[in-house]
Amino acid sequence: MSGPDGADALRDSLRVAVTGAGGRMGREVIAAAAAREGVTVALAVNRTATDPIAGVDVADAGRLADLLAERDPDVLVDFTGPESAASYAETCAEAGVPVVTGTTGFDSSGTARLRDASRSVPLLKASNFARGVAALRRAVREAVAAVPGYDVELTETHHNGKRDAPSGTAKTILADVESVRGDLDERVHGREGDAPRRPGEIGVHARRAGDVTGEHEVLLAGNRETLSLTHRAGDRGVFAEGALDAAAWLADADPGWYDFDDVLDA
Repeated sequence: MSGPDGADALRDSLRVAVTGAGGRMGREVIAAAAAREGVTVALAVNRTATDPIAGVDVADAGRLADLLAERDPDVLVDFTGPESAASYAETCAEAGVPVVTGTTGFDSSGTARLRDASRSVPLLKASNFARGVAALRRAVREAVAAVPGYDVELTETHHNGKRDAPSGTAKTILADVESVRGDLDERVHGREGDAPRRPGEIGVHARRAGDVTGEHEVLLAGNRETLSLTHRAGDRGVFAEGALDAAAWLADADPGWYDFDDVLDA
């Protein structure tokens, strides 16, 4: 792998393309790039007409292929939807542009399209770019292994406009739990009526309310004690900053499939 030697290493100059520029995260990425020394937004696109953001003009997403050829960005950062993200990744694969995507909700077909793109360019897919979430995941794996047999419940809370439930981060944490606890093989989403816990269950609860940026809690309970591990994001800027860290690292990587742990462990 030819990425930078350290997770915090940045290029002297990084030219970023941003898709979904008019969305919540697209705006955050552009704002974070404008505030970061040595980073330039080479192009920004959106599927609907959007006014300039932080001084950056936003073009029609249908022009992405031409703009990649004209502007020659070092990496593209994507926070859109599963179908558009897969399409953008394919366009980047043809153009030879690395891809960082924080889009979630892919089905098996969409993931396969991303995998195909990663054969031509480096592609980093992460459900969450907060360093605190990476620390939470590691803590969860260690804690679950340390208390075998304890019940596990996961609760996540997001703003009322979030589409996928449970969140991509929650699904990643659930996979972490299952990788350690082979006896937990059934995800129970919410409980209603006569619903005592059965062996092998992980309880999963998704809440949508207000403008909550993101909260994830893993509850472990057994042997007359409880342990709760929680991460709360104060605002979306933390995800944008992490995505730019990933972009700077990925820009010089070899073609292949990466995740945010690769950046943190570099």
